[in-house]
Amino acid sequence: MDGLAPADAAGNFQRRPSQFAGRPLEPLLQQATATARPPWLIIGRTCPWAHRTWLVHQLRGLQQQIELVLVDPDPHAGRWVFAEPRLHCSSLQQLYRLSGADPQQRATVPVLLDAGGADAQPQILSNESAELVQLLNRWPADGALALEPTADLEAIEQWSRRLQEPLNDGVYRCGFARNQEAFERAETALFGALEQLEQALSAQGPWLCGFRLTLADVCLFPTLIRWEQVYAPLFGCSREPLWRYPALWDWRARMLDQPGVLDTCDPAAWRRDYFGALFPLQPSGRVPGGPADAAELKALLQAPVPSRMGP
Repeated sequence: MDGLAPADAAGNFQRRPSQFAGRPLEPLLQQATATARPPWLIIGRTCPWAHRTWLVHQLRGLQQQIELVLVDPDPHAGRWVFAEPRLHCSSLQQLYRLSGADPQQRATVPVLLDAGGADAQPQILSNESAELVQLLNRWPADGALALEPTADLEAIEQWSRRLQEPLNDGVYRCGFARNQEAFERAETALFGALEQLEQALSAQGPWLCGFRLTLADVCLFPTLIRWEQVYAPLFGCSREPLWRYPALWDWRARMLDQPGVLDTCDPAAWRRDYFGALFPLQPSGRVPGGPADAAELKALLQAPVPSRMGP
């Protein structure tokens, strides 16, 4: 567990910082858009942090400007691997090293990479999802959806502060808690955040910041779309089912209807990778059944709530 999920002395999960986070956004955007060929956005289907960036890539139609590259987890080696070698690298870890990363730096997704040219070394531009969604939202693209409207900047930032630790990271604080006290602290904060969301969406909606889809919605969706498939059964986030939050339930269905969003959802891969690869949580490697694809997932999650409540 120490390698997978480090913890503090009280048993609380502590996410490691990244070597590539914290660069000023505008110079980073200038560098990224000036690459000799389209940069790579490297993601894993399973990772919710990568899912954020994939959503922005889809919603803004950046397929021509930025090449999407998929990696898959190798649970035996504990690393992300390419289906076919890239720059003579078979794993993301090798590509990190080729790009000059510190040998102690974990090779995580998402990562935006300048693949370089014939004589140029590849360079990691960023691997921090919170920065990357902002960068991708500002990427020059005629007529593309703007997910950070000026009028909503303060609200987006407020939601980011309110949701990141208790909810988006909170599911991991529950799943990787080392003792009951740490779990209960994380679980209380998690369901408190869900209550805040329910109240806000009930009062204003249909989106977190009002009438427009923004980065606040994008950053919340990857956590909530995995709820029934992963976080409730595997991480213990099961105090209340999501259908007990009707405004939030409707918000999630609304997100699934946005162009390109369904294409980013792979419930079978989520279950396979979480249940099959997180050995400390699921030593047997058993993978439960569920929706086979995104269409089945959508049908399940958009069913009327009363029909899912039972007698």
